[in-house]
Amino acid sequence: MTAAPALQRPVTATYRLQLHSGFTLADAERIVDYLADLGVSHLYLSPILVAMPGSMHCYDVVDHRHINAELGGESGLRALATSAHDAGLGLVVDVVPNHMALDAPQWRNAQAWSVLREGQHSALAHWFDVDWAALDGKFGLPVLGQPLADALEAGELTLDTGRPDEGVAAGQPIIRYFDHVFPVAQGTAEGDVEQVLAAQHYLLASWKEGDDVLNYRRFFEVDTLIGVRVEEADVFEATHKVLLDLHHDGVIDGFRIDHPDGLHDPSGYLHTLASLVRSGTPIWAEKILEDDERLPAEWECSGTTGYDGLAALSIALTDPESAHTVSRSWARIGGTPDLDDVVESTKRNTVEELLGPEVNRLVRRAAEVTPQRSSDDLKEALSAILVRLHVYRAYVTPGQEPDPDSAERLKEAVNRACTAEPAHEELIREVGEVLLNPDAGAHNADTEAARDLCVRFQQTTGPVMAKSIEDTAFYRWHRLDALNEVGINPAHGASPQVRILHDWAAHQQSSWPQGMSTVSTHDTKRSEDVRARLLAVAGDEEAWQQCSAAAYEVREEHGVDADDDKDDAAD
Repeated sequence: MTAAPALQRPVTATYRLQLHSGFTLADAERIVDYLADLGVSHLYLSPILVAMPGSMHCYDVVDHRHINAELGGESGLRALATSAHDAGLGLVVDVVPNHMALDAPQWRNAQAWSVLREGQHSALAHWFDVDWAALDGKFGLPVLGQPLADALEAGELTLDTGRPDEGVAAGQPIIRYFDHVFPVAQGTAEGDVEQVLAAQHYLLASWKEGDDVLNYRRFFEVDTLIGVRVEEADVFEATHKVLLDLHHDGVIDGFRIDHPDGLHDPSGYLHTLASLVRSGTPIWAEKILEDDERLPAEWECSGTTGYDGLAALSIALTDPESAHTVSRSWARIGGTPDLDDVVESTKRNTVEELLGPEVNRLVRRAAEVTPQRSSDDLKEALSAILVRLHVYRAYVTPGQEPDPDSAERLKEAVNRACTAEPAHEELIREVGEVLLNPDAGAHNADTEAARDLCVRFQQTTGPVMAKSIEDTAFYRWHRLDALNEVGINPAHGASPQVRILHDWAAHQQSSWPQGMSTVSTHDTKRSEDVRARLLAVAGDEEAWQQCSAAAYEVREEHGVDADDDKDDAAD
């Protein structure tokens, strides 16, 4: 079956479909007419490449060479495209360039399997972002339920041979650990399990040892999603070929890019992708903008996926007349009026507790740049800046003049860090200079390390923001939950202004007329109808007071302390 010619219909509205084994491409095809009747112009599909079996989201890609058979494979995609195009609808797909799955059984990711088997000398080692020097050339895998010695003593690790149905592991010597399957390097299969493990290119350890053992870039703090280096030309080609071929064959009409801020060079990635698609093809970047932050003007895309629009619309729909009532109810349960205090606390916790491997890697690179400084002091300086940078990424590309806005935001973060931690001011400013201008050789001993530190720092700031704000602070500071969404500053709800919407709309029209505005995505904490109802109730002072009083009575009845309640919500 062949797809209809490429659709040139203007994008006016998209409808996202979350595909998985329980809702396949064929299921999507069956509702095409219904979606067309709704008035959308494009169907927007969640990731369609091969993911971990049974995945409900499919962002855990393991094979870029095929369309996921659980979803219906390429034939199912072509059939959907034909039906959609016949109905006048375009097809947009979600691209996941930042990471792949590294999960049990490990053989499902053939590239990672090769690296685990052959180590840093594997022909595919450059696919993944691994700090080989950290473990003397070994790949750290903190996946055990207990220390390695205890797991060996318990007989939990066994030598075996891969079964015929185990992909690249079939017929090969392997080590099993429950559902995990690990390769055995050529010529090292003789001996007991402990001897064989000692000869491998990877190091198994307890999950509790992750901060010291995990030495590959992850997606946020998810150990089972390993960072992919699409900045390498052959890696980009291998990971995008199927989607681009289908695009040029008229099947796919547009692309949504997942988490470009995690990449080595987001702008460079978008430039490469834009150069390989048909003229006029929409490409949207998932980008979370904070307050007055704007999308980098040099990004070659159609705009963001719409979190900035969601923020502007939500604030505009918040009733300013009842804001004082909402604030009073929040104060009654002990809620602080200052969101910034909560965010600083959760950021510090994220840096110290959740992102230990990432911070430790930054420290190792910083020690190469400034070898006269102690690791402990460097960790304090880097952590101070990470906590006080209030955007997902400051765009500084080694060898290029930094974006003025990004440079200013980074400078502000350094200044705030110095004010908060004056004892480390000298080193904070020294580190800040490297982050802002890594090529200034006069201030560092290793320019290559300085460049890597600069980029890697930027790849870490997004996870700090996401885990500390939307995944933690928003469950502790819940003055009005309708505003606790990705990209929104809920503190604006205390004095909402429609001007925010007007300013956003004017900028969107002048700079990103094809940018999305969204109301609900797979990442929003609450659906748009729930948020709309909350805003409506918040606009009725009497109703809000009654609801708050009822909730307060239940809290009192069950003896729940207000502070404990907020902490429990975060858990």
